[in-house]
Amino acid sequence: MQKIIVFTDIHLVPEGETIIGLDPFARFTLGLDHALDRHPDAERIVLCGDLTHNAAPQEYARLCAALDTCPLPVSLMLGNHDRRAPFRAAFPTAARMETDHIQHVIDLPGYRLICLDTLNEEAEDTHSGWLCAARLDWLDTALHEAGDRRVIVFTHHPPIDTGFGGMDRIGLTNRAALVERLRASGKVAQIVSGHIHRTIQGSAGGIPVAILKSPCHQMPMTLGHHDPSLSIDEPGAYGLLLLTDGGVVVHTEDFSLPERRAATYD
Repeated sequence: MQKIIVFTDIHLVPEGETIIGLDPFARFTLGLDHALDRHPDAERIVLCGDLTHNAAPQEYARLCAALDTCPLPVSLMLGNHDRRAPFRAAFPTAARMETDHIQHVIDLPGYRLICLDTLNEEAEDTHSGWLCAARLDWLDTALHEAGDRRVIVFTHHPPIDTGFGGMDRIGLTNRAALVERLRASGKVAQIVSGHIHRTIQGSAGGIPVAILKSPCHQMPMTLGHHDPSLSIDEPGAYGLLLLTDGGVVVHTEDFSLPERRAATYD
């Protein structure tokens, strides 16, 4: 069994600033310490986009500092709050990709992880997601070259509607094109996404989809057509993927809770 730790929607802000009174840097470092303490045997960490809140250089610098002593390899992805130029300046090695977009693959025994770039910097509404022809062609190659490995696909924008109308309006615009390719490959065991700031399970063309919470602020549980900027102070969380011989198991762990001790019962 192999483990992958997943954080999404970190939303780092400049030092001294907060989001709804919460410090994203403090919450992320707390969650990172929690995950590393309990799962030091993980293969790697995937940061599934919205690394920063404003894509400011000082925000990416704070992420560099937070990851400076991390003992595990980290895969960095972009979300709608990120921008490629300041990200590349802060993480020149991570940004050295095969294309103009920030996407890459990681091969593990029996599995291939594909990290996609759904950021749509060219759109009038940059919060919605898009996979252009170049990114979809790159995905086709990545799926083909997976061989007989199971595939896990990571996207910032989920490929499904979630019932949160405001967030769905700024979702992945051409999700059908993505799902068509993933279904046709016959190799994809799991899709993992962020963007919504809630724990959600779904299915895209028969492929399981897991959407994970933020380590900081969450979307309130108000389904319907609501403002996508609504946020609430609820426990932060990260995801833990177990890659087994039988398939993928997805866990989510709330970490910003009072310390509790396990007990037995009669």
